[in-house]
Amino acid sequence: MHTLQRTRSSRSWHLGLVLPLVLALSACASGPQDGAPLIPAETAETTAADGLFAQPVKWSAKRPGCTGECPKLVLDSLAFPGHPQLTTLVDHALAAMTWLDTQRQAPYSTVQAYQEYFWKTAGPRDETDLIAKLRYRNTRLTVVELIAGQYRTGMAHGMTGTQLINWDNQSNQVLTIDQLLAPGARPAFDTALKQAHSRWLQAHQDAVQDMDSFARMWPFVSSDNVGLTDQGLLVKYQPYEIAPYAWGQPEIMISYPQLRGILKSRYLPPGS
Repeated sequence: MHTLQRTRSSRSWHLGLVLPLVLALSACASGPQDGAPLIPAETAETTAADGLFAQPVKWSAKRPGCTGECPKLVLDSLAFPGHPQLTTLVDHALAAMTWLDTQRQAPYSTVQAYQEYFWKTAGPRDETDLIAKLRYRNTRLTVVELIAGQYRTGMAHGMTGTQLINWDNQSNQVLTIDQLLAPGARPAFDTALKQAHSRWLQAHQDAVQDMDSFARMWPFVSSDNVGLTDQGLLVKYQPYEIAPYAWGQPEIMISYPQLRGILKSRYLPPGS
């Protein structure tokens, strides 16, 4: 795969397109019900063994009939047998992440339809990689990370982006950050994230020669791209969003004790 990269001027290139789709596909589902916490008081090794069964969906293809340099499409995704809503959501969201034009609606809504569009429009060296992988799961929760990487013929660099999906297994509903946070807690969440960001930077002192210059070049920004785990709330950024491309897609973890009073109680493990 060609090096995947994007410019800082397009920081939120796909999140604004995917989130409305996520909400639309889960709008008909019932809301989360009161009950046991979604994060059990167990270790990652224990809880990761439970939850929805995920089946890999993997293939790689070049444009039919093409010889020499040919456009390529790679899919490394997941299906969830018995849970068609989540399977459909993953498929539609991956397709949506390939469309970068905010002024026009994408002419496709599934990976299969994107493949047909891609074969018609792709240049000889174009490549798209679509990936879905499990980041965390237990009997009540499934967290999926979606990654879309694209390279277009003639571009100096490719583009990549990621989206985390929190899926309530019982209500069959996507949990957005607004549903995770307690009422009025967004400023407190941003403060907790900024503090975690400072700790994250301190852990990378060996890679930063001048912290003041780095902070001016890569200032802190908040993010809605979050995923629940049994260790805390994972916040994942796009390349060039808070750090140079060489740092990849930065991940910042906010531990659950630091989120007491910020997350709704049902999203906190017992005893946190």
